[in-house]
Amino acid sequence: MDKLIKYRKIIAELLSEYAKVKPVYLVDVENQVVLDEKNDHYQLLRIGFENRRRVYYCVFHMDIKGGKVWIQEDTTDLPLVLKLEQAGIPKEDIVLAFHAPYKRALSGYGG
Repeated sequence: MDKLIKYRKIIAELLSEYAKVKPVYLVDVENQVVLDEKNDHYQLLRIGFENRRRVYYCVFHMDIKGGKVWIQEDTTDLPLVLKLEQAGIPKEDIVLAFHAPYKRALSGYGG
């Protein structure tokens, strides 16, 4: 299987898995998976209302650029990067884009 097809499949499955998890206190909030395979942008969003206040934020945002998975946003303590590795994406193909470039070099992941 082509590497990009494999990475897209892994990301889609992982985001769908995480979308099933929602804090019980967020009654009127839905998890929404956004898969843009044409441009290689992938997100898990939370959208809705909590106590009359609008909820809209990005839980996860990943891109595929240059054959690598760029983690743009991860607002959780869930093991996203570990799950990507366990699914078959090597460390050197995972970029922790939410860290400054000088920190990425120290992370043990791609840069």
